[in-house]
Amino acid sequence: MTIAPHLARSLLLLGAGIGSSLALAEGGTKPPPVMVEIATARAARVAPRAWIPGSIVSRDDARVAGIVAGRVQWIAEVGQRVEAGGVLARLDDTVVKLRAAELQAQVARSKAQAELARAQLDRYESLAATKIYPASQLDEARAQLDMARHDVARLSAQLNLAEYEMQQSTIRAPFSGVVTERFTQRGEFLQIGAAVARLVNTENVEARATAALAFAGNVKPGQVAAIRVALEEKRGTVRAVVPVGDDRSRQFEVRLALPKTQWPVGTAVEISLPTGADRNAVVVPRDAIVIRQTQSYVMRVTPNGTVERREVDSGSAVDDLVEIRSGVAVGDRLVVRGAERLEPGQAVTVAQPRSAAATSLIQ
Repeated sequence: MTIAPHLARSLLLLGAGIGSSLALAEGGTKPPPVMVEIATARAARVAPRAWIPGSIVSRDDARVAGIVAGRVQWIAEVGQRVEAGGVLARLDDTVVKLRAAELQAQVARSKAQAELARAQLDRYESLAATKIYPASQLDEARAQLDMARHDVARLSAQLNLAEYEMQQSTIRAPFSGVVTERFTQRGEFLQIGAAVARLVNTENVEARATAALAFAGNVKPGQVAAIRVALEEKRGTVRAVVPVGDDRSRQFEVRLALPKTQWPVGTAVEISLPTGADRNAVVVPRDAIVIRQTQSYVMRVTPNGTVERREVDSGSAVDDLVEIRSGVAVGDRLVVRGAERLEPGQAVTVAQPRSAAATSLIQ
């Protein structure tokens, strides 16, 4: 078959155009670098930690008791807030008032008897040189005065006790708090030492937890620990460690001081406690780690401005930092925003570097 000259020229131009287009596509400009935010891997002292269940407790939680007996005339209502020194309950003090009045009269009588004995002794002593009275009578006068003075002291002490019991008939709050429970009602007779009401200070609170006794050596007073309730998290300081466990639980108690909080007494919390000794480790921000079903990795920024993928083995977490056991070295620059969309070898531009400085929770 013979192709017309004009058709042959058209096919030649079409082939040249297609070749030029392919060449342009293969040698075209590269896409612009992706802007990312990075952080630098740092060294820090970290320790393995575990979340231990605990609760918010009041440092002032008492079953307030009376020290005198009597019939209850008035008692504070459940839910009522009482200031320190405020009245929790009043007992009928009629009997103790009558006893105090009787003792006042007896004290006055004994003082009068002591004055009389003093006057008689003075008289005998002034006449002792004349020997009108025998010496035995003088000795008896001295003894009478001593006994009168002892009676005054004894009855005065009894009067002070009666007045004290009269004051204690009004039962007062030893600290500010809320009445959470009443153990007696109006009209009932309260025995000595019986509890009147439970008083709880809802402002002076702390966190309490019990952990395995094997961890006791890692927890020390003064350490800072995270405390969380659902999505809310605070920082507390270990106030006391009781490294004593019983035969059944094998657990010890930890108390943590809290800043002022709205968590009510009894709130269930979780406390991050160290389960091992602290050690030097490489830490990176939590946002730098990309977690997939089969692996975890970070995107490291190379000196030439591209990124490379590094598989990592993560360990303990401290605040928003994570320990990296392998795959990252101190000083590596890691992508913390947009790493999951990057491909190895892709060019990047650093937008806003931020520090990954870490401070250990173990002091």
